[in-house]
Amino acid sequence: MRDHDLLVVGSAGADLMVGVERRPGPGETVLGTALAVHPGGRGANQAVAAARLGARTALLARVGDDGHGRMLLESQRAAGVDIEGVQVGGAPTGVALITVDPSGDNSVVSFPGANRRLSPADVRAARELVRTARVVSVQLEIPLDTVAEIVRTLSPGSRFMLTATPPAALPAEVLSACDPLIVNEHEARTLLGTGAGLEPRDWALGLLSRGPRAVVLTLGAAGAMVADGRSRTCALVPGPRAGDAFTAALGWRLGLGEDLATATSYAMRAGAARP
Repeated sequence: MRDHDLLVVGSAGADLMVGVERRPGPGETVLGTALAVHPGGRGANQAVAAARLGARTALLARVGDDGHGRMLLESQRAAGVDIEGVQVGGAPTGVALITVDPSGDNSVVSFPGANRRLSPADVRAARELVRTARVVSVQLEIPLDTVAEIVRTLSPGSRFMLTATPPAALPAEVLSACDPLIVNEHEARTLLGTGAGLEPRDWALGLLSRGPRAVVLTLGAAGAMVADGRSRTCALVPGPRAGDAFTAALGWRLGLGEDLATATSYAMRAGAARP
């Protein structure tokens, strides 16, 4: 029996959100209207969302030995996430500085901090955690050689999901393990380059031809295009939006044995339910 339904490997940090009447121009200072500090990071957010959905969830990440790191650890504990794999120290906790104007538009400056210190050695030290998870969900906010080490460490019965954020050229050993590769429209076009085609179906099938076992292309309010190499199908799954809660729910449902389209449909509903 697998110890965890889902292991999330990725970024953890603090989100410092400042409300502004308008964002400053070059060399300009504006006064903020409010400040809020929240635990964040794509990996940490996914782990919390999955645990709240009922999945047995663990997080493999790195935070600093500082106040932001302690806040991250406490938020994971409170959600019921197994944090045995979270390493502490080596650099300050990652931070995202976010300005939000009254319309809701935001600008983000991201400092990776300790996320960039999550190393292949950390993966090897957490070998049993990786090998006993039903599904392992990874993002590209950690070093690519660490992502590759995850692929090499997987047991044959584990499923590997990769969210290609931020987009980067992926080695063949990583691409071929993706089941699915998860991208948005911008990421799909970036990975495909010139000749990507004009329609989401073209992008999904183009990515599938690069080696992943499956592709989930999120399309904002239009839903997601799902291309499955096993069934040789490509179909649109309607839904309102996708984000960290979407990815968490997708991983959990795939681990329960649902097919890709069914799991994606559930994940769309879970993502929409998140505030």
